[in-house]
Amino acid sequence: MTAAVLLLVEDEALLQEVLDVGLTDAGFQVVVTSDGAQALAELDADVTRFKAVITDVKLGSGPDGWEVARRARELEPKMPIVYMSGDSDHEWSSKGVPSSIIIAKPFAPAQLVTAVSTVINEADTR
Repeated sequence: MTAAVLLLVEDEALLQEVLDVGLTDAGFQVVVTSDGAQALAELDADVTRFKAVITDVKLGSGPDGWEVARRARELEPKMPIVYMSGDSDHEWSSKGVPSSIIIAKPFAPAQLVTAVSTVINEADTR
Protein backbone atom coordinates (compact mmCIF):
# COMPACT_ATOMS: atom_id res chain seq x y z
CA MET A 1 0.00 0.00 0.00
CA THR A 2 1.33 3.43 -0.93
CA ALA A 3 1.68 5.97 1.86
CA ALA A 4 -0.61 8.99 1.69
CA VAL A 5 1.33 12.09 0.63
CA LEU A 6 0.95 15.23 2.76
CA LEU A 7 2.03 18.79 1.99
CA LEU A 8 3.61 20.32 5.10
CA VAL A 9 4.12 24.09 5.07
CA GLU A 10 6.22 25.34 7.98
CA ASP A 11 8.79 28.14 8.02
CA GLU A 12 10.65 27.06 11.17
CA ALA A 13 13.34 24.50 10.21
CA LEU A 14 13.46 22.72 13.58
CA LEU A 15 9.69 22.34 13.70
CA GLN A 16 9.69 21.16 10.07
CA GLU A 17 12.05 18.35 10.99
CA VAL A 18 10.15 17.28 14.10
CA LEU A 19 6.81 17.25 12.27
CA ASP A 20 8.25 15.51 9.20
CA VAL A 21 9.67 12.71 11.38
CA GLY A 22 6.44 12.38 13.37
CA LEU A 23 4.28 12.18 10.25
CA THR A 24 6.67 9.81 8.50
CA ASP A 25 6.77 7.56 11.56
CA ALA A 26 2.95 7.49 11.42
CA GLY A 27 3.11 6.12 7.88
CA PHE A 28 2.71 9.25 5.79
CA GLN A 29 4.96 10.51 3.01
CA VAL A 30 5.70 14.22 3.51
CA VAL A 31 6.56 16.98 1.03
CA VAL A 32 7.98 19.87 3.07
CA THR A 33 7.94 23.51 1.98
CA SER A 34 9.15 26.46 4.01
CA ASP A 35 6.96 29.24 2.66
CA GLY A 36 3.64 29.98 1.00
CA ALA A 37 5.08 30.52 -2.47
CA GLN A 38 6.74 27.08 -2.48
CA ALA A 39 3.51 25.52 -1.22
CA LEU A 40 1.45 27.17 -3.96
CA ALA A 41 3.95 25.94 -6.57
CA GLU A 42 3.62 22.35 -5.25
CA LEU A 43 -0.18 22.58 -5.31
CA ASP A 44 -0.27 24.09 -8.79
CA ALA A 45 2.15 21.45 -10.12
CA ASP A 46 -0.09 18.53 -9.05
CA VAL A 47 -2.60 18.96 -6.25
CA THR A 48 -3.99 15.46 -6.78
CA ARG A 49 -0.89 13.80 -5.33
CA PHE A 50 -1.67 15.23 -1.88
CA LYS A 51 -4.05 13.55 0.54
CA ALA A 52 -4.01 16.60 2.89
CA VAL A 53 -2.38 19.99 3.46
CA ILE A 54 -0.87 20.96 6.81
CA THR A 55 0.08 24.62 7.01
CA ASP A 56 1.35 27.08 9.54
CA VAL A 57 -0.71 30.26 9.41
CA LYS A 58 2.13 32.81 9.56
CA LEU A 59 4.76 32.07 6.94
CA GLY A 60 6.78 35.28 6.76
CA SER A 61 6.56 37.41 3.64
CA GLY A 62 4.43 36.15 0.79
CA PRO A 63 1.29 34.03 0.92
CA ASP A 64 0.17 32.94 4.38
CA GLY A 65 -1.40 29.65 5.43
CA TRP A 66 -4.92 30.96 4.89
CA GLU A 67 -4.04 31.64 1.24
CA VAL A 68 -2.35 28.25 0.81
CA ALA A 69 -5.47 26.46 2.07
CA ARG A 70 -7.82 28.52 -0.11
CA ARG A 71 -5.72 27.68 -3.19
CA ALA A 72 -5.68 23.99 -2.29
CA ARG A 73 -9.48 24.06 -2.03
CA GLU A 74 -9.83 25.94 -5.34
CA LEU A 75 -7.87 23.17 -7.04
CA GLU A 76 -9.33 20.27 -5.01
CA PRO A 77 -12.61 21.23 -3.25
CA LYS A 78 -12.49 18.36 -0.73
CA MET A 79 -8.80 18.75 0.21
CA PRO A 80 -8.36 18.08 3.94
CA ILE A 81 -6.70 21.04 5.68
CA VAL A 82 -4.97 21.29 9.05
CA TYR A 83 -3.79 24.71 10.20
CA MET A 84 -1.08 25.17 12.84
CA SER A 85 -0.79 28.42 14.75
CA GLY A 86 0.95 29.93 17.70
CA ASP A 87 -1.27 32.97 17.86
CA SER A 88 -3.76 33.11 14.96
CA ASP A 89 -6.27 30.48 16.03
CA HIS A 90 -8.81 33.21 16.88
CA GLU A 91 -8.93 34.06 13.14
CA TRP A 92 -9.78 30.51 12.04
CA SER A 93 -13.55 30.97 12.09
CA SER A 94 -13.35 33.91 9.68
CA LYS A 95 -10.29 33.03 7.54
CA GLY A 96 -10.13 29.23 7.63
CA VAL A 97 -11.73 27.03 4.99
CA PRO A 98 -14.81 24.97 5.95
CA SER A 99 -14.29 21.49 7.43
CA SER A 100 -10.71 22.25 8.45
CA ILE A 101 -8.98 21.86 11.80
CA ILE A 102 -6.64 24.25 13.61
CA ILE A 103 -4.24 23.13 16.30
CA ALA A 104 -2.49 25.57 18.59
CA LYS A 105 1.27 25.53 19.01
CA PRO A 106 2.91 24.06 20.96
CA PHE A 107 1.56 20.59 20.34
CA ALA A 108 2.91 17.04 20.31
CA PRO A 109 3.50 15.39 16.92
CA ALA A 110 0.92 12.76 17.89
CA GLN A 111 -1.72 15.52 18.09
CA LEU A 112 -0.90 16.51 14.51
CA VAL A 113 -1.15 12.90 13.34
CA THR A 114 -4.58 12.66 14.99
CA ALA A 115 -5.73 15.93 13.39
CA VAL A 116 -4.54 14.84 9.93
CA SER A 117 -6.18 11.44 10.26
CA THR A 118 -9.42 13.11 11.35
CA VAL A 119 -9.66 15.50 8.38
CA ILE A 120 -8.72 12.76 5.91
CA ASN A 121 -11.37 10.42 7.31
CA GLU A 122 -13.99 13.18 7.31
CA ALA A 123 -13.16 14.09 3.68
CA ASP A 124 -13.46 10.44 2.67
CA THR A 125 -17.01 10.31 4.07
CA ARG A 126 -18.16 13.56 2.36
